[in-house]
Amino acid sequence: MEDLTKTVITQEELSVIQGMNSDFAKGKMALGDIELQKQAILKQIDDLKASFGAHEQMLIQKYGADAVINVQTGEVTKKQD
Repeated sequence: MEDLTKTVITQEELSVIQGMNSDFAKGKMALGDIELQKQAILKQIDDLKASFGAHEQMLIQKYGADAVINVQTGEVTKKQD
């Protein structure tokens, strides 16, 4: 016949394990949140790059492909060969 005696850890040991498990789950969730924020920022950067490219093409059409625009002053000069 089987021995039906159960061995159970102490309440303190169980609390420690449960706390560690909870902290681990919270850490994984925080990493997931950070990854979602990262993906959102990368999307914003891609959108900005697309907008910048479109605006750059409009400026090239208006001022020429050899135009150099000073982003501080707005002054337009021609590239030096």
